[in-house]
Amino acid sequence: MSAPPPADAPLLEALLDAWDRDQRILLDLLRVLPEGAFDVRATPTSPSVGELFTHMHYVRVAFVAEDAPEALGDLVSPEHEPPPERDVTRLAAQLEQSAAAVRRAVRSRIESGRAMDQHYDHPLLLLQHMIWHEGYHQGQIKLALKLAGTPIPDATAGPGSWGVWMRKTTR
Repeated sequence: MSAPPPADAPLLEALLDAWDRDQRILLDLLRVLPEGAFDVRATPTSPSVGELFTHMHYVRVAFVAEDAPEALGDLVSPEHEPPPERDVTRLAAQLEQSAAAVRRAVRSRIESGRAMDQHYDHPLLLLQHMIWHEGYHQGQIKLALKLAGTPIPDATAGPGSWGVWMRKTTR
């Protein structure tokens, strides 16, 4: 990730910085998960924590494939949601790749003035959808861990989430 843009930077750079911060928050959460967290579910029919992380990667790739396929790079959109990735290092790498694809899709479509192929009235809405979608699932992950008796303490989660959004210094 690059340094945050200055306050007078073009709006697109600030928006892409918001996406970079969302990605950092997601990876920070992944890296502070307690042992055994990938199998935790809020309810017996809820997706597991591991399934939720894999789902976020899958949704990123699927929507880029449908709306700006040229931005996928080396990624291939699977026909179906894959089984959960259990290796934190591989999962983090997948999330980095899919975050970069979303970033490329939004940048290229805005800079070229090209509409998205299937969804969204404006390319920026892809970014907004992804941030909302991932915040929703991060809340599910934290709730599942709390219900399982293995919450992530605020002192651990806070700097990697709220601190990333609100801090004005470089990362």
